Amino acid sequence: MSDLKDFINLRHTLHRYPELFKQEYETSRRISEFMQQFEPDKEIDVAGTGKMFIFDGKEPGETILFRCELDGLPIQEQAPNLAYRSAHDGISHLCGHDGHMTIIAYLGKLISENRPQKGKVILLFQPAEETDQGAKDVVESPEFHRLKPDYLFALHNIPGVKKNTVLVKDGSFTAASCGITVKLKGRTSHAAEPEKGNNPYFAAEKIFDEVQALTRSEEGFSDHVISTLIYMRLGEISFGVSPSDLEMGITLRAYENDDLDLLCQKTESIIKKHAHAQGLEASFSYGEIYPATINNPDCVNMVIEATESLGYGLVEMESPNSWSEDFAYFTATNKGVQFGYGAGEDQPNLHDPAYNFPDDLIEPAGQLFFEIYKKRLL
Repeated sequence: MSDLKDFINLRHTLHRYPELFKQEYETSRRISEFMQQFEPDKEIDVAGTGKMFIFDGKEPGETILFRCELDGLPIQEQAPNLAYRSAHDGISHLCGHDGHMTIIAYLGKLISENRPQKGKVILLFQPAEETDQGAKDVVESPEFHRLKPDYLFALHNIPGVKKNTVLVKDGSFTAASCGITVKLKGRTSHAAEPEKGNNPYFAAEKIFDEVQALTRSEEGFSDHVISTLIYMRLGEISFGVSPSDLEMGITLRAYENDDLDLLCQKTESIIKKHAHAQGLEASFSYGEIYPATINNPDCVNMVIEATESLGYGLVEMESPNSWSEDFAYFTATNKGVQFGYGAGEDQPNLHDPAYNFPDDLIEPAGQLFFEIYKKRLL
């Protein structure tokens, strides 16, 4: 049976060989091989590269699921002195999913040594969290439906917070968000006669300025809303042409699902207004849609009880996190909770090229999940 050093080595291997969403074939294989030593009762493939390891109790009871994520990020790591730095150019584990996987694997070891007396436990290694809503694929899968989990738990490490501090919140834990792609079409002209064409840049500028003013004022919304300009594409490298086509992407966020719906409606109205005023054709579409992660109060209390039993630090958050998480698709249909786990006050931020998950979180975070498991299934 593996000791803590073996789990640290697993984390380093996962870090060295990251894979992007829906391409996590080697990651999934490594996890499968490592988990077999704990003799799960079933191993189930789900949502493409995902894995679920099932430990069955002897008697009927609750089904509890613990989730982690398989995928890395399309970002170049900047850690030249790190022995296990990413071997894949432009891909890296800068969000800590290598650590999250290792925590759940460590939980598997603890469960194998204390197998459930009743019910069952599911250890889910979920694909495609970062960019493709892999949780939605899992929730909609027949494999997940057959298991019918009663409670779901997930953590996310939080840099800037003292290590082994647990952050919890009833209700909305992470923001709802979506990306809106806006396309404006005007008319080209010679660059010497721009007044004879219809350059959409000026309307695009007014659109984003008004959306920004809307979110900064927060007027008409029940809670915090955010807008961020992600990109803008206009014209070609041709100095004789005033362009006609523009595309821009804006991320819209809100702490509450209803506020995101309202923000989208208001943004659409702003787009239509300025396009009409300038005589432009306009269209828009949505992508990367994430609801708010809504924590169930019973599950929050289970996390609080486990945290206090272990003597870890506890912070009850006043506001949700501004980032989004596809764990929201689980909490939309099942009782679940996602909570924060302090990764250290001096730790670089998530998605920072110098970020590296701290190995000394693996054992205490695994013990926290195990404490929740013990109280329900032993």
